[in-house]
Amino acid sequence: MAAKKTATTTAKAEKKETAALKTVVKKTVAAKKPAVKKAVSKKPVVEVKPVAEEKPAAEKKPAVKKAAVKKEPVKKEPEKKEAVKKETVKAEPAKKEPAKKAAVKKPAVAKKSFQEYKDVINWKKWEAHNMNWLYIEVNAGDLMQELEAGVNNIKTVTDAILDSMLEGDTFIVESEKPNAKLTVRYYCDNLSEERRKYSEVNG
Repeated sequence: MAAKKTATTTAKAEKKETAALKTVVKKTVAAKKPAVKKAVSKKPVVEVKPVAEEKPAAEKKPAVKKAAVKKEPVKKEPEKKEAVKKETVKAEPAKKEPAKKAAVKKPAVAKKSFQEYKDVINWKKWEAHNMNWLYIEVNAGDLMQELEAGVNNIKTVTDAILDSMLEGDTFIVESEKPNAKLTVRYYCDNLSEERRKYSEVNG
């Protein structure tokens, strides 16, 4: 038994020594070999895009017809517009040209007669006589303006004034032609019919 144990122990010891020798030999061989650098070829980097997964086509569902619902029209309230104050511009009134009046024939004015003027002069004389006036003075223009203003009837007036003169009467303003300046002084203290006319005395 003792001989078997020694034999096994010696065998193990020999194995260890041989293993140790092998490791020493490997290390020496490895030290002698120059390190060979392997050329590493750079491979081009290829970008790998993720592939989109194809989704299964959705099954088409039959379209369901919806019942058309009538919408009632919504009544819109009228928008209140703000009253805009407009500045009133006063337009100047157009100047109207005076309308040309058509020539209207004026009706003929009835002029006072010779006798009408004589009657007025005699009435004035008697009025002065009754008031005890000595005389009155009558102007042709004033008398014509008194009886018919705006009418030219000077010849009739002057004829009536001259014909009404009696003896003793005098001219204040004498005129040979019919003139509105003709002025005569009539004495009224004696108006008897016996007095002659001025024209008969001074003719």
